[in-house]
Amino acid sequence: MRVGGLAELYEVIHRRRDVRGEFTGAPIEPEVLRRVLAAAHAAPSVGLSQPWDFVVVRDVATRGAFREHVSEQRRAFAETLNAQKAEVFERIKIEGILEATLGVVVTYDPARGAPAVLGRHTIADAGLYSVCLAIQNLWLAATAEGLGVGWVSFYTEAFLAELLGLPSGIRPVAWLCLGPVSYLEPTPDLERHGWRVRRPLEMAVHEGRWGVH
Repeated sequence: MRVGGLAELYEVIHRRRDVRGEFTGAPIEPEVLRRVLAAAHAAPSVGLSQPWDFVVVRDVATRGAFREHVSEQRRAFAETLNAQKAEVFERIKIEGILEATLGVVVTYDPARGAPAVLGRHTIADAGLYSVCLAIQNLWLAATAEGLGVGWVSFYTEAFLAELLGLPSGIRPVAWLCLGPVSYLEPTPDLERHGWRVRRPLEMAVHEGRWGVH
């Protein structure tokens, strides 16, 4: 890879953000959306099972119903917090479902390629990990295209599966809000609002055995 391309790759990785309030609602060109989905589909997968599917949700009524469900789950979570955390959480926007151009729901089919999924013999979740790799590919490709992505996780799988008519056994792993943005925050929202402080790399790297830094 050329040096310029390598620098651009790292720049996209570090510029990527979980977008909430910066969506413009502007349309996504069909060829751009296809490139982003093709990048997701190019992800590595255990046993070449490609256990993902992508449900593109444009319908406003469907997105509105999902947003109401997410709001209910937000309220339920807020009730579990102490006063200090609840005050911080109140300031945090958790989704851009209606502000984004569209939603992409990434699903997981554990039966794809089964029963002999090469590489899943001892790690049952390897297929789910593969879906997460597809999500990361989508996220980075979208960032490179000048789009924002926001992962919404305040939902119950049963609700979303019914809302989208998913077949039995198909798990919704992520609702991704996708669309053009006015800008990307230089600091992640949760860090800006004081929910969590980012760990330095040195604390996450262990040499040979756990706890050896």
